[in-house]
Amino acid sequence: MTQDDLIKSLDYVNATREKRMHMAHLVLQKPELIEPLLQIAFKGKAPICNKACWILEFVLKKDLNPILPYIDIFTKNIHLLKLDSSVRPMAKICEIITKAYYSKKQNEIKSVLTPKHLELIGSTCFDWLIGEYKVAAKAYSMTSLLLLGRTFDWIHPELKMVLERNYASGSSAYKARARMTLERLNPLK
Repeated sequence: MTQDDLIKSLDYVNATREKRMHMAHLVLQKPELIEPLLQIAFKGKAPICNKACWILEFVLKKDLNPILPYIDIFTKNIHLLKLDSSVRPMAKICEIITKAYYSKKQNEIKSVLTPKHLELIGSTCFDWLIGEYKVAAKAYSMTSLLLLGRTFDWIHPELKMVLERNYASGSSAYKARARMTLERLNPLK
């Protein structure tokens, strides 16, 4: 399947779980589609880019391994995304990746991710946390940053400062996740 064929297939994807799942199964059967899917996701602001991000999220929820050969492309480009419809699924992917990396279970992601990859994920998650994005992307970013703080000493103090500063103006959902994150940060003093 060429990138053009993939774009045509993505045209039929909509926000329904059924359509996204169907396309994700296709990609899981042909993991070589991850690279063109990433290229589409990072192309710009077209609705097709959002759809590519949705599919990537569904694929990686099922199996994280297909992203591993393309982790450089993913981490070097996630900061380019600006639309909420793209940022939310990619923030979820960052959360999935960091949870796998810090998991007690042995997995491939631990041998593939480098400190540079982790740093790029952390930097982007901070951008999403302090930017004008919806609460879901911010919540996923909080989780990723909480975990990444185990590797980078500077993250936890910065995360705590951002959460405390933005707590009063946050939505109920933001406050709930921020409160949970702050509770986990405070014993770490």
